[in-house]
Amino acid sequence: MEGFDVVQLAHAEIYTPNPEGTLWFFKEILGLEETAREGQSVYLRAYEDWYHHTLKVTEAKEAGLGHIAWRTASRAALERRVKALEAAGLGEGWTEDLGHGPAYRFRTPDGHRMELLFEVEYYEAPPEKRSKLKNRPSKRPLRGIPVRRLDHVNCLCSEVTPNRRFFEEVLGFKLREQKVRGEGEELGAWLSVSPLVHEIGLMRDATGARGRFHHIAFWYGYPQHLLDLADLLVEYDVPIEAGPGKHGTTQAYFMYVFEPGGTRVELFGDTGYLIFDPTWKTVVWDVTNVNDLEKSTIWFGGQLPATFYTYGTPPLKATEPVG
Repeated sequence: MEGFDVVQLAHAEIYTPNPEGTLWFFKEILGLEETAREGQSVYLRAYEDWYHHTLKVTEAKEAGLGHIAWRTASRAALERRVKALEAAGLGEGWTEDLGHGPAYRFRTPDGHRMELLFEVEYYEAPPEKRSKLKNRPSKRPLRGIPVRRLDHVNCLCSEVTPNRRFFEEVLGFKLREQKVRGEGEELGAWLSVSPLVHEIGLMRDATGARGRFHHIAFWYGYPQHLLDLADLLVEYDVPIEAGPGKHGTTQAYFMYVFEPGGTRVELFGDTGYLIFDPTWKTVVWDVTNVNDLEKSTIWFGGQLPATFYTYGTPPLKATEPVG
């Protein structure tokens, strides 16, 4: 590939058994705007997201990942990646949805459903929602502590390595940071196609399950907003799993919460850091080293609970073994 064929995280779809609660959380607490409804699905965007939607919420029997969508650089780039996916035996064919043109569905080696697309519909704000900032697609909402844009996604994997290699070799992502243990045991990988330190994270599922979803993340850009949000969440009985705090890996100011439908949501308090070096060398944390173990996970703030490594969606059935 010359340059990047895949260039951006476009949107994600989550399933919820509690659509009323999930929509209340994203609209009233995080300030997302509804752009459309169709069937059992609602389409939403943050106020600095330029596309028709960046989040699709679909009613289902249990929480889970519907799909993750990536935009390509051109139609030709889309065609090249489709050929690569077909050669890898992971393609599923073409599909259509609101807000974008034809999308090619595929699965990761672990089974996460994703798609590639190029044509997108841009959001057009009605007059009362147009911002005086010409580089902002709509006004900052007056509800909750509004997030600015979709930032990244994180997937749990039964094994990180084959999924990480898939993103590198088939889709052209760059490995920015990596967490390992001893000789070759890969516990986590953070990859991107832009100067962001990651658009997708891959974590080993401590339960051994395949194809589960860890979290979707939205960006604030200001650490203070995490403190404001934490106060609001406690007031309205939304469970906070961890944070606010700062990761060593990615240098992210974070807070993890559970929306009422059961999906973990990360609120990103700043950019972390940006990568402009074309010959960037992957940052490797070896957790057999005490410093790497402690500082990669938490730079400052409280420790992550055990659920961080075991909880994902869809939730495990009571009969499924853990560990």
